[in-house]
Amino acid sequence: MMEKNTQIFGLRAIIEAIGAEQSIDKVFLQKGLKGDLFTELETLLRKKGINFSYVPVEKLNKLTKNNHQGAVAQTAPIAFHDLEQLIETTLESTTTPLFLLLDQLSDVRNFGAIIRTAECTGVNGIIVQKKGGAPVNGDTIKTSAGAVFKVPICKVDHIKDAMFLLQASGIKVVAATEKTNNTIYDVSFKEPCAIIMGSEGRGINPSVLKLADAKAKLPLLGDIESLNVSVACGAFLYEAVRQRL
Repeated sequence: MMEKNTQIFGLRAIIEAIGAEQSIDKVFLQKGLKGDLFTELETLLRKKGINFSYVPVEKLNKLTKNNHQGAVAQTAPIAFHDLEQLIETTLESTTTPLFLLLDQLSDVRNFGAIIRTAECTGVNGIIVQKKGGAPVNGDTIKTSAGAVFKVPICKVDHIKDAMFLLQASGIKVVAATEKTNNTIYDVSFKEPCAIIMGSEGRGINPSVLKLADAKAKLPLLGDIESLNVSVACGAFLYEAVRQRL
């Protein structure tokens, strides 16, 4: 059963939606629930790599007033793209693609703001991880001013897998991090490249950072040690635009 085209509630309904390849962002499961159908859904979620978490029944009751049977799924309002296919088609249409990787960015408004800036700067695709990242929901759509429907978004199991694929395709990966002496003005964005932005609190995962081809930071002249991630992302993307103009 559907609710406002953003939720699916009920164990069997969610299982059927997954089988029908419906785009699901996240599933909330009731803590401590047992049963064959519940176990079947858990197994399917793990097999398909769908993001899910266990929550108290009170959380599910807030999500929907309907009989949820211990499970509520949030559906995505967009269709996600296959990364390998997107890279291939992008390289066929441009010699200097620009991609954006978001390493477990969690705030939906930051996500929406980044998507909006990405559309304005000609980003060819945004890559996010299936688990741990902000969902594409109503707040994302509103903050992006509709750009979420214009920029291809890919979901991958691990950001590192996406990096390997981009690098194998001749696309340089640049990490936005303060852990470097290079500023964005020292790094070339003129060739095919992908920019990685980290999460709001932790930044880029150290294991991901090690794999980057280049690192760059923004010069900060005040007392505050960091910028909002969506603002920082805008600075990086517009430096890439400046260099390419």
